[in-house]
Amino acid sequence: MRLVDRQQRSYASFWSILVLFLLAPAIVCAQAPPAAALRVSGDVPNHLNLSAADLAAFQPQTIHVTDEKGVPAEYSGTPVAEILQKAGAPLGKDMKGPNMALGVIARAADGYHVLFSLAEFDPAFSDRTILLADRRDGKPLDSREGPLRIIVPGDKRHARWIRGVDALEVFKGR
Repeated sequence: MRLVDRQQRSYASFWSILVLFLLAPAIVCAQAPPAAALRVSGDVPNHLNLSAADLAAFQPQTIHVTDEKGVPAEYSGTPVAEILQKAGAPLGKDMKGPNMALGVIARAADGYHVLFSLAEFDPAFSDRTILLADRRDGKPLDSREGPLRIIVPGDKRHARWIRGVDALEVFKGR
């Protein structure tokens, strides 16, 4: 074999190893599970970008429900009303008149979205707590359900139990 061929192969190996070395962190990061993050926007005075740490700072709540397969489950997380209240949504005594036409669209990373009336989240209007869950049965939500999921106790169908929630948008109805 000629010396030139060996040198060319040696350089090619060097560059291949260098490229792999430089790309390895990007490949590892791309495979890491997504961190819980939630954006709150729309017709609220305070738009929020909440990290997992921000969400953990809320007082956690746990609810017991039956999932879509009929299996009892315990979900833990933050009541959506508390998040909306932090964004300045009119809840409690301010939930009257034109504010009764406010809605909330919950959006998932995969494009799925669900419509709620803002009043559905207000403890003054309902005894149920709609939860933004990050845990099921004491464990973080798996990649199929999470990292965040809205749980709506009392719904006979679970179509509004939106998985992979990443945004809440408050808007005025017409």
